Amino acid sequence: MKLLSRWFGRSPAAPSWIEAAALVARREQDAALLILDVRGTDEFTGPLGHITGATNLPLNKLPERIADVVRQNLPVVVVCKTDRRSSIAADQLTKAGVADVSVLRGGMERWRELGFPASLAPSKTAGAI
Repeated sequence: MKLLSRWFGRSPAAPSWIEAAALVARREQDAALLILDVRGTDEFTGPLGHITGATNLPLNKLPERIADVVRQNLPVVVVCKTDRRSSIAADQLTKAGVADVSVLRGGMERWRELGFPASLAPSKTAGAI
């Protein structure tokens, strides 16, 4: 497949990874950043909580709402519990045309392990996109 993309044009760039501390710094510089949490609603408000200001859009709902995310025309950081589901979501977003997509390395488990704050209260949901 890589050989074919070399012959017929470039494939979309792979999503990048972002560390928790780098995400904190980036949020301070870029207020328009969309943090997209692709866990289920029960996980989003569960014991790990979520990053304050994150939008919850479960991975299984992403295909039907991906155009809404693309229309936002914002840089996106995708988050899940570890980083597996967010990697899948980031790949889908990149293929759909989102130019700036990053995956939070280690997800919410790493975020909390490093002592960064998390909210347990309901936040924005997919309807807010």
